[in-house]
Amino acid sequence: MVAVAVLALAASSCSLTERKAEPPIVVTRLVRPELPPEVKIPAPPLSPKFARDFSEDETWQGWAHDRTGRNIGEARRAACVAAVEGTP
Repeated sequence: MVAVAVLALAASSCSLTERKAEPPIVVTRLVRPELPPEVKIPAPPLSPKFARDFSEDETWQGWAHDRTGRNIGEARRAACVAAVEGTP
């Protein structure tokens, strides 16, 4: 008897007609990032290279790798600033 009462209660609580959910409200906002002034300052120029050829040790130690890395980093910094500010 209890089982019949529980089944009747469960069946009556189930609704076959479901309310339609309201569509979600989507708000789109354009947020422009602000760059701190430090990122707009270019890196200082490199010191001039030696007026001689590199020795074999200097070549194998990668003496110019830090110079190349600095140039690549500066180009990436300038490209990022230009992309955020919208300047070519």
